[in-house]
Amino acid sequence: MDEYFQALADAHRRRLLVALLEHNPQRDSIVVPEDVHEGEKSLEALQIEFYHVHLPQLEEAGFILWNRDTHEVMRGPRFDEIRPLLELLHNHADELPDDWL
Repeated sequence: MDEYFQALADAHRRRLLVALLEHNPQRDSIVVPEDVHEGEKSLEALQIEFYHVHLPQLEEAGFILWNRDTHEVMRGPRFDEIRPLLELLHNHADELPDDWL
């Protein structure tokens, strides 16, 4: 459980993982950070942060697959393990503080 909460401890990682809920893992991917950028940081700063912190952590945990060349992210082999927590966040987003997702 600690590993799941560690993955969800940052809003950028939460946004990325929740965004993957709505994508077909066989056909769709997310381009990071463009597809999860919310404007609170510059796109360039966020890209550096994703590349050096968030994506390696999520990939190591097995929650995502990351193509470093194209910056595309897909569901990883362990994505379904964290799915119930992501669905809970997604389904109750309107009840959570704005900065949670």
